[in-house]
Amino acid sequence: MFEKVLIANRGEIALRVQRACRELGIKTVVVHSEADREAKYVKLADESVCIGPAASAQSYLNIPAIISAAEVTDAQAIHPGYGFLSENADFAERVETSGFVFIGPKAETIRLMGDKVSAKDAMKAAGVPCVPGSDGALPEDPKEIVKIARAVGYPVIIKAAGGGGGRGMRVVHTEAALVNAVAMTRQEAGQFFGNPAVYMEKFLENPRHVEIQVLADEYKNAIYLGERDCSMQRRHQKVIEEAPAPHIPARLISRIGERCAEACRKIGYRGAGTFEFLYENGEFYFIEMNTRVQVEHPVSEMITGVDIVQEQIRVAAGEKLRYKQKDIVFRGHAIECRINAEDPFTFVPSPGNIEFYHPPGGPGIRVDSHIYQGYRVPPHYDSMVAKVISYGDTREQAIRRMRIALSEMSIQGIKTNIPLHQELMQDARFIEGGTSIHYLEHKLADKSEVKA
Repeated sequence: MFEKVLIANRGEIALRVQRACRELGIKTVVVHSEADREAKYVKLADESVCIGPAASAQSYLNIPAIISAAEVTDAQAIHPGYGFLSENADFAERVETSGFVFIGPKAETIRLMGDKVSAKDAMKAAGVPCVPGSDGALPEDPKEIVKIARAVGYPVIIKAAGGGGGRGMRVVHTEAALVNAVAMTRQEAGQFFGNPAVYMEKFLENPRHVEIQVLADEYKNAIYLGERDCSMQRRHQKVIEEAPAPHIPARLISRIGERCAEACRKIGYRGAGTFEFLYENGEFYFIEMNTRVQVEHPVSEMITGVDIVQEQIRVAAGEKLRYKQKDIVFRGHAIECRINAEDPFTFVPSPGNIEFYHPPGGPGIRVDSHIYQGYRVPPHYDSMVAKVISYGDTREQAIRRMRIALSEMSIQGIKTNIPLHQELMQDARFIEGGTSIHYLEHKLADKSEVKA
């Protein structure tokens, strides 16, 4: 096992990784920007290194500064968390060539799964079902593009091969709009992701977003930790996640979970990862793989009892997976609400000083957060300040406990989206379970029309 791990991230995930390391008896080094100097995890770390000013490009995305921090503190491994450099294959490669262990997959695996076209090809070869679409990147010839779209059937969606986070996508409903949409998406893809390649998929009208959590070691052992429903989204950003997904038969989950584990063995995957699917009419369609720990990993931990972050660290240290699939038992239901520093209905970010903070508690409640009373939420980064996770024997109990937790939680001095979550926990369609990825957008649009 490692003696010292450097955490190359910030916010709640930096604290989460730090806690996992401390439980394993590992010393931690935290890198931070000038804006995060007063963060809780910086104060709790065995060592901390300031790697630059507030701007991410000069700090959390500054590869030479992170490598230098690992060198001067004699860290043995680097945990990238999520976001920032966590899915940057060049960073993973640089970490390894500099003599450190990257706590995640190998660089070539990140490259394979980071390009949506090569990822789909790898999944097809492994028997994982994919959304019908183009065979690889779209050709230059407009006539060929039209021919492919006719074969797939409208509406179609044009996606950037190197895209993610809801960017680099365009839905096309008619042939007349197709060629121009492809050209515009190519231009965006080159500009945002440095890769102009785009591909085409059938646009599913009313799907759910369901993902499978996997763990794998370098000895080709792989398991799945069940599914999560992440359909409650706004602008492709998840708002609420839960496990298991309501109203999906266990046999379907078991079948797709086994295929995901087998895909891990085939591509030589190492670490924690997530296969993301669109689910419609009883069918799963692969869309992408996240080669890192997810924001919503706690709901899977709650229903399985597996510490996903600790397993990431153990596997990276060369240990064999401690679990077989038969050891994984799914119990109860868990829901996660992402608490953001933003206006709950206009979604305008609300950085600033937290004048009062009271986290919720009670049976089945977990709060993952780095904030404290007097902490200043900086304006430079993602607005998420906490995750509230509720667990119950049933989904109904998990919802009731979440309602209580949200009513107890108090963050004053800044605005948060707690009122939105409270509203959603009373929403009839959410309570019923199984909403599509478009449900929240439509609900918010209807509400703004009523106000207007």
